[in-house]
Formats: sequence, structure tokens, C-alpha cells
Amino acid sequence: MPDKFTHRDAPPLLVGPFRFFFADESWEWSAEAAQIHGYPAAEMRPTTEQVMSHKHPEDHQKIAATLAEIRRTHGPINTRHRIVDVQGRTREVIVVGVQIRDDLGSVVGNQGFFVDVTPTGHPLKQVEDAQRLITEAVAGIAEQRGVIEQCKGILMFVYRIDAERAFDLLRWRSQVTNTKLRGLAEQYLAEFVALEYDEVLPTRSDCDQLLLTAHERVASRIAS
Repeated sequence: MPDKFTHRDAPPLLVGPFRFFFADESWEWSAEAAQIHGYPAAEMRPTTEQVMSHKHPEDHQKIAATLAEIRRTHGPINTRHRIVDVQGRTREVIVVGVQIRDDLGSVVGNQGFFVDVTPTGHPLKQVEDAQRLITEAVAGIAEQRGVIEQCKGILMFVYRIDAERAFDLLRWRSQVTNTKLRGLAEQYLAEFVALEYDEVLPTRSDCDQLLLTAHERVASRIAS
């Protein structure tokens, strides 16, 4: 099933899996990843040059530096930036990635998702709303706001998206992992609050890891 999920009147949330291997600089795009970039919906193996050619001119240098750092450190890819698709349309994407390890445990690449979070045209108050919601979540004021709303607030803050796209992102993970939405939100929220940090909020890498793996711990939490 394609990774497309709708919420109310918003356009479908398009999510495209990808893989990137360090040794030979090879990329593997799913049909949805290709579609996000304006190509026909079919799997692709673009070159790094082709991948970078789609970065928005104002974001190109930042992403080039990020990719160079990832090559050096073998860390996960975690970005938000603009791309220009084949048709010349500017789109906003977040890239949620985790490391690929071989049988010996060595990091050999990254795998994850392009998520098209191009604004839907709805008024955005995400900065104020998300900061307020995340403060409430960290302070543990769960009784004043539903767990799904708190989770949405965190996603809005972390990924700088509006409320509808935050819900779409949460529902996408719920559907592709066959996990109940509320249970997933509770798990993500509990683990986010438990992350260790002082004056600096958790890193994008930490948040991406939670987003991609929280479902694995929902069943064990319920069982206990």
C-alpha cells in the first residue's frame, strides 16, 4: 500500500522510503520518494548529483554540508529543507533517517523516509502552539490536554509543521505499524519526556529514532 494518508480536507501526506549507502554513494528511492521529487511513481536509483540537483538553491549549501558531515561521521540523516521537483514546484520535506548496520554491526548507510510536509494553506500558529504544548508535556500536565494533542504539539515543534501535518505524521506511523493511534502517542510522549537533556532540547536524531521505533515498545508497555 502506498504511504499516503489523508486528514480532513488536507492533501494526502506522501511518505517515500529511501536508502543511502556510504561505500559507493548509492541511493535507492521508493516509488513514493520518486513521486515526491516529481518523477513517475516507480523505484529509482538516483546518483548523489541527481539527488542534490533537486535541493532548493537557498538550501543547497546547507544540505551539501549536512551530507558531507554524514559521510564523515556515518550519522543518521535528519533534515528539513525545500526541494524543487521535476515540474519546477517547490516542496517542503523532512527527512527522517536511521543508520543501516551490516552483520558485524558496522554502519554502512542510512535508511528512512522523505515526508512531504508542504504547507496545506491553513493558518499556522505552530510556533506558539507547539512551544506551549511541549512545555505542558514536559511539565507532565497530561490531565489538561489529550495525549494525542500533546504528541501533535511535540511533532509540530520538532518538525516545524502545522497541526494537520503533525496528525498525519502520527497516523502514518500508526497505520504502517498496525499500532493503535492512542497507544503510539502515549508511548512517544512518555519516551520523549524521559529523554535526557538539560537546557537544550533533544536532538532531531533522538526524535526521529523515537518516531520510527516507538511502536516496537507499545505492546510490551501494555503487557506490563
